[in-house]
Amino acid sequence: MANFMTNFRPMRGVLTMLAIAFALLIPHNGFGAENVAQGVKVIVIDAGHGGSRFPGAGYGGIAEKDINLQVALKVGALIEKGLPEVKVIYTRTTDKMFSSVLADDLQARADIAHRNGGDLFISIHSNAHRNSAVHGVETLIMGESTMEQRANENTLYLNNKDELLDMSDVKTATIVRAYIQNLQFTYGEYSEMMARLIQEEYVKLGYNNRGVRRQPLKVLYATDMPSVLTEIGFMSNPAELKYITSEKGQNEIAGAIFRAVKRYVENVRRSLLLDSATSSEQPQATSAPTPQEQTPAQITEQTKGKGKAGVTGKHYTIQLMASATRISTNHDGFKSYRGKVWLLERSGSLKYKYCYGNYAEKSAAQAQLKEVRKEFPQAFIVTYER
Repeated sequence: MANFMTNFRPMRGVLTMLAIAFALLIPHNGFGAENVAQGVKVIVIDAGHGGSRFPGAGYGGIAEKDINLQVALKVGALIEKGLPEVKVIYTRTTDKMFSSVLADDLQARADIAHRNGGDLFISIHSNAHRNSAVHGVETLIMGESTMEQRANENTLYLNNKDELLDMSDVKTATIVRAYIQNLQFTYGEYSEMMARLIQEEYVKLGYNNRGVRRQPLKVLYATDMPSVLTEIGFMSNPAELKYITSEKGQNEIAGAIFRAVKRYVENVRRSLLLDSATSSEQPQATSAPTPQEQTPAQITEQTKGKGKAGVTGKHYTIQLMASATRISTNHDGFKSYRGKVWLLERSGSLKYKYCYGNYAEKSAAQAQLKEVRKEFPQAFIVTYER
């Protein structure tokens, strides 16, 4: 994914507290969780790099741009066939660039996604490392890793320095961190779900799982919808280069991404169907829970021994699903967790978060998460204050 970035121009002049507050409250570029609340109707497939100026990494006479495009077209074709109700938009279907200026070329990709009302953005890349023994797959989502928290002093790979937002710049870092904080209340959780599903499908192919990683990548910062950037293998590793350039390898990789997309679409649709099924029984939203809803204090007994439930401050819980409308915690859609979930209300279109458990320690929540995912594969851990 060498030099793959969007046109990010750091603010100049004085950064006021008003600007920071605005960044916290308003999703970047004016989109947000509305994308998820309306379902998954449009998926944007981005083949990283392209054209004579921006070929990406190159090994053995093979350019990254070509691998990315071949896999992207295969993924799109599988979605069009397997999910005919979903519209597929490609940022490119040929070896092309949008501008001779890199920043403009890359900004155009995000513009395509926004112009077409994308509900999910998947950028496909091939990796590279100075050490040819490094191998495996990873999927990136917008966020700040430990590396970037050290102001980008050390870049993980030689070819991705230009892709990262410059967190050493105080003004840039302030805005970006405000944006990252806002993600947890909009569509960030859906990006994480999509990334995790992709990795799970990769593992089934026998890939070395390098996990889901958070990085302040410019392309993910620019696309305001659930977005992931997936690295399908290392070109710098001879075995993986052979695999990702083969017809068999590309078909298997595309199949894995498609299966992850299908699971993601089903998870989102499931929440929408649950909303629809209960539309006639929705109570008026208030700050107090209905008699059928539980609060963190009321679920202390069910989490006894799984964390210091009586301690105030930062706590952890497991989110089963989010909804645009308020529903009963006794709904059949919660399966064996019916009556055991509680409502955590936040901002955004999917403001009603239905959670299980109350844990003072993250390790306790992680221990329970595996069991919860047997019924709710999309479940993940969130934090809240008590």
